[in-house]
Amino acid sequence: MKPYDRPLAASLKGALRDTPVVCLLGPRQSGKTTLVRTLGPRYAYVSFDDEATLAFAQADPAGFAAALPERVILDEIQRVPELLRALKLAVDRDRRPGRFVLTGSANLLLLPRLGDSLAGRMEVVSLQPLTAAEQARAPGRFLAALLAGRLRPSIAGLAPAKEQTLAAWIVAGGFPEAVARPAARARAWHREYLRALMERDVRDVARVRDPAAVGRLLELLALRTGSLLNISSLGNDLGVDRATVEHYLAVCERLYLVRRLPPWHRNPASRLVKSPKVHVVDSGLAATLANLAEADWIAQRDRFGRLLESFVVQQLVAQAGWTDPDLRFWHYRDKDQVEVDLVITRGRQTWGVEVKSALTATPADGRGLRRLAEQCGADYQGGVVFYAGDSAFALGDRRNLAMPLARLWDM
Repeated sequence: MKPYDRPLAASLKGALRDTPVVCLLGPRQSGKTTLVRTLGPRYAYVSFDDEATLAFAQADPAGFAAALPERVILDEIQRVPELLRALKLAVDRDRRPGRFVLTGSANLLLLPRLGDSLAGRMEVVSLQPLTAAEQARAPGRFLAALLAGRLRPSIAGLAPAKEQTLAAWIVAGGFPEAVARPAARARAWHREYLRALMERDVRDVARVRDPAAVGRLLELLALRTGSLLNISSLGNDLGVDRATVEHYLAVCERLYLVRRLPPWHRNPASRLVKSPKVHVVDSGLAATLANLAEADWIAQRDRFGRLLESFVVQQLVAQAGWTDPDLRFWHYRDKDQVEVDLVITRGRQTWGVEVKSALTATPADGRGLRRLAEQCGADYQGGVVFYAGDSAFALGDRRNLAMPLARLWDM
């Protein structure tokens, strides 16, 4: 199969032109190694998945760093945190841009030992699993069009997101190895992926006495993806205390398995719900853990609806990587149960996104967007209600449009 084009490649190469250390972070098996290897032969390649190399770097970080070529890719850097101080000293002696390309399957910025090691010397670029647009060999420009105000009504002529196709996108997820397999084999891959993470990667990022318990937490989160985070309920189901749940959840975040979506508020208003939402990052992994298949689209509509919400959040977060990495993502919910699934901000500018699995959309579906607009005033830039139909039309306010879900991957 032809390799996927990754729009994030331009961001990676741009960072290398003016920064000594560029770190490409993202989930294991999201395509980081494939992407950095496209930098060509001028970069040597070193992987810390090789045990002999890992042992050398751990035993003598300074000697290892001194022996490195002029330009080098260091793959899976989170496995050898001892090396980062040596790299810092090397950069301080020679600050030429593009010297070191690091990749990591754990979020270095969330690891206390690593987060500040290369502050001011390193730029982080985040690679997500494949988006639906990347899988469709499309540019993935929906988010750019939303931010620029270029979305327009179109009553006919747009391809709908056929329910079978939509369900297939969701259960496939975005890991390249999984999407290349038939559905049954993809599910087996997801389970093996999780087993490998629990047996090795968990220990790279935290002290966890029972890594399998982290896997059990992830299974619970897959059943609750797109819901408000309830630490006490998770603790009761797991039979552990609140602090342990928080610790396990932090491990899942460090490994890019889950995403906490904080509550949006312009002012600390008492009527706004303050709990974050939790999303499993990859919808395919979540579907496997929740035991959902394409054929369950109708019978398990409510559960698929929450999975669809997580799928859309992930598509837009990933598109932000090559559109505007400074965007921030939230959710909105008030005590009248009025909510917006995803709130996007750039400074004070604010956009809203609602997600529906239905084939039709009505002005009533824009209620949350209108409430968000009231809270934002002049800062509100517009919003969309995604649905499974084939037309784009205004929802009683020209700033808010109903939009086919298929726009995420065919625009």
